[in-house]
Amino acid sequence: MLLKERSGGILLHPTSLPGPYGIGDLGARAHDFIDWLAAAGCRLWQILPLGPTGYGNSPYQCHSAFGGNPYLISPDLLARDGLLDRNDLDDAPNFDPPASRSLRRTDFGRVIPWKQRLLGRAFDRFQESAPENLRQDFAAFRADNASWLEDFSLFMALKEANGGNPWLAWTTALRKRDEPALRTAREAFGRSITRFSFYQLLFFRQWGELRDHARAAGIRIIGDLPIFAAADSADVWSYPELFMLDDEGVPTHWSGVPPDYFAATGQLWGNPLYRWDSHARSGYEWWLRRMQATLGMVDIARLDHFRGFVAAWEVPAGSPTAEFGRWAPGPADDLFDAIVGDLAGYAPEDGLPLIAEDLGVITPDVIRLRDRYALPGMRVLQFGFSEPQPLFLPHNYVRHCVAYTGTHDNDTARGWLRSAPQHERAYALRYLRTAAQGFAWATIHAIWASVAAFAVTPMQDILDLGTRARMNYPGRLGGNWEWRLRETDLTDALAGRIAELNELYGRR
Repeated sequence: MLLKERSGGILLHPTSLPGPYGIGDLGARAHDFIDWLAAAGCRLWQILPLGPTGYGNSPYQCHSAFGGNPYLISPDLLARDGLLDRNDLDDAPNFDPPASRSLRRTDFGRVIPWKQRLLGRAFDRFQESAPENLRQDFAAFRADNASWLEDFSLFMALKEANGGNPWLAWTTALRKRDEPALRTAREAFGRSITRFSFYQLLFFRQWGELRDHARAAGIRIIGDLPIFAAADSADVWSYPELFMLDDEGVPTHWSGVPPDYFAATGQLWGNPLYRWDSHARSGYEWWLRRMQATLGMVDIARLDHFRGFVAAWEVPAGSPTAEFGRWAPGPADDLFDAIVGDLAGYAPEDGLPLIAEDLGVITPDVIRLRDRYALPGMRVLQFGFSEPQPLFLPHNYVRHCVAYTGTHDNDTARGWLRSAPQHERAYALRYLRTAAQGFAWATIHAIWASVAAFAVTPMQDILDLGTRARMNYPGRLGGNWEWRLRETDLTDALAGRIAELNELYGRR
């Protein structure tokens, strides 16, 4: 069973790891973090989506549902492998000026151009003097991943040639994938196509090393599968028949959620919705490939916005907010029957390696779908203090769930307590039998002590940080996904404190 053993873990995206290059990566600090987790007695590391991010740097708005984020590639590992010289790293900007050292953040505007130049140098070195075994690995990687890599690399090459503009701003022939225009583009941009494919090889080689390290340390990685594809993605450009688009490729409707805890006017995500009838006619082939790709990268996948598989909030394109939409039916059992049939070695009674993000407006049909496939749901303690949500309080948890103090979309525990209405704050302190200064760790104790098989907390709560360390503000543009650990945060003493908690509550 997926939740057979009581386990504890940390939610931390790789971009938030410390390091000298302005953004966390898959190098030494990531391997050190796995060792630190193991020393803390944790069995779980939860991350956000690993895809190649686009505008806004959101891991939920990626240029591919299959690829990896090249900005996570470690420069030090490229130097180790002979694709860079150490002096190639000497022009790194000062990503962490003294004024920022009390709170580290990723300055994407500085990191991305530098990382792009560095990756370009690595590709040049590969072209000039790569050993034969690396060339063979690259050829095999391109062949094994051709089903998505060819279109993705062409998409990125065309995007680069068009000044980074979204594909809807390209010429009509390229937008509509006119075959003569695509053939001409492949010839004209062959080197760029190869370069973007090479970046994917680098990502997956480094991620593979890190995942092997996690397995050896007894740590399972919980990944994240966003339900929707980004409008400006190779997926929507390559498979327009699978999405609700007009004849010019413009989305006719946007995804989102109605007014909720996070936003009074709802959230307008800007992703196109699916033509589920087209997916059904193909036997859900794109979805099955996507699921296999995700589970090829992580051990367990969190299904983001699970309720959207039953019904998704459909907002007419052009609407200024998400207030006025409708619940449009999803594929429900039809899709999940196909997934079960395709995931060889798994069966619902044994526990699919999936977690249902069953938050928001949850109706009986959503619960029925979740339970039919024995998927564990989520319980977020922070929601339990907002009336009336007793489901999220630990005394109401069930074993078959994953408990969280908060998620990447929540304020930190300390930040929530500072901003909560007085009656919610008073109730939370009474419930946890704590004073304000011990609130964050009291929330961690509560979910670790609960009956929930998995207990996970964001690293920000482990460090008892305030709102400035928040990872994401749903519905807000800019300033998200930037928080990072400091080099001094992951101490032996902190690992020991967590290890004691894991041992005390049978999660070690």
